[in-house]
Amino acid sequence: GGWVLLQNCHLGLEFMEELLETLLTAEIQNDSFRVWITTEQHLKFPITLLQIAIKFTNEPPQGIRAGLKRTFSGISQDLLSVSNLPMWKPLLYTVAFLHSTVQERRKFGPLGWNIPYEFNSADFTASIQFIINHLKKIDIKKGISWNTVRYMIGEVQYGGRVTDDYDKRLLNCFARVWFNESMFDSAFCFYTGYKIPVCKTLEQYFEYIQLLPAMDTPEVFGLHPNADITYQRNTSADVLDTITNIQPKESGGGSGETREAVVYRLAEDMLEKLPPDYVKARLVKMGVLNSMNIFLRQEIDRMQRVITVVRTSLNDLKLAIDGTIVMSEASKNLRDALDNMYDARIPQVWRRVSWESSTLGFWFTELLERNGQLSNWIFQGRPKVFWITGFFNPQGFLTAMKQEATRAHKDWALDKVAVHNDVLKLTKEEIISPPSEGVYIYGLFLEGAGWDKRRSILVESSPKILFVQLPVLHMFAVDST
Repeated sequence: GGWVLLQNCHLGLEFMEELLETLLTAEIQNDSFRVWITTEQHLKFPITLLQIAIKFTNEPPQGIRAGLKRTFSGISQDLLSVSNLPMWKPLLYTVAFLHSTVQERRKFGPLGWNIPYEFNSADFTASIQFIINHLKKIDIKKGISWNTVRYMIGEVQYGGRVTDDYDKRLLNCFARVWFNESMFDSAFCFYTGYKIPVCKTLEQYFEYIQLLPAMDTPEVFGLHPNADITYQRNTSADVLDTITNIQPKESGGGSGETREAVVYRLAEDMLEKLPPDYVKARLVKMGVLNSMNIFLRQEIDRMQRVITVVRTSLNDLKLAIDGTIVMSEASKNLRDALDNMYDARIPQVWRRVSWESSTLGFWFTELLERNGQLSNWIFQGRPKVFWITGFFNPQGFLTAMKQEATRAHKDWALDKVAVHNDVLKLTKEEIISPPSEGVYIYGLFLEGAGWDKRRSILVESSPKILFVQLPVLHMFAVDST
């Protein structure tokens, strides 16, 4: 009748097969016996074990109200009364609010944090313990050392998890704005309607927290209202993606075009539009040692690989649908290509050698456009303006530009050359000639900000406009010595 707890089972997948066999064959006498296992998500975790199990997930609560409730449910009345100083309770509540904020920002993806960090209750507990210790040692006349508090929270306790420079800057901004003398002012609020309550007991805190809105605007977390549109859209896409994945894959007996016929017609159409293979001899004539031409050759090699993989997949898929070759379970790539193409998604084998895109139609259009840029570069000469997001390695393109500028200036050293840019007021159609030095590029978009063309500065996003295309940029190299 006892319970067995096995933790971190994703680290012992081979034993999971053995555990499943044991559970299915063992004669367990007592009905109250249970096996508990904890695991992270893993693609190779035995599906049969998951199917016979009751599954629990432990996720951070959604929203500030739920987050504060969970945080305060782990606080005792003794902890609330640990210090008689008037600064203690406001500091406790502010750390709890910060804890909910940093967790809630994760749901907004890269708009919230560049890297999704695993903030947890240990960060909150450590921060509270530091504040208790700090309040015990302070001189009442001098007051709190705010620099110390901000450093410990923004750089050590929560900041210790943060690895991205811009994320660190954001966290320190929260610490600077919320942790200062003004937090004890009655007019202080994190955002309109979100104040620091004056309470003496846990029950009073829970009563106040219950009055907070159930749904928070992104502005509470320092984000633009548009961030909520991005979150809702991503959530909807995940739901629809899940529904598509669990749809039956076999053809039904109803009337209408079969899955195979739809994919066969699509494969024929794509093969007809697929560009021909590249002729390398043309590159030799352009100059093999020129840094831009070396970059072009690398791009063409990768594009040729994509074209070859797509052509091979489509031809094999047609043969498999015709019955010339067998589409068995062993040929996972063909089965995956059939399923994904029918759902207008990109087959895995194509995505591995190419780029991300939302649908198969967008992906194939981008293939033709990327190929068009490279073909025009070979046959019509260097473009006046480059579509930088149409390259596999945009960073390599800028490096090649740096090398080209360094060679043009005999007294420059490559390791001392830096890339600079100017945002122009022109669109790519208005560019009539290339720059005297450097390159013109286009194809960059802003998310989370707008662009004022007249003043050439960043501005707040316009309501319901999530992406803004930047004008042409002039990228050039300067000697930083």
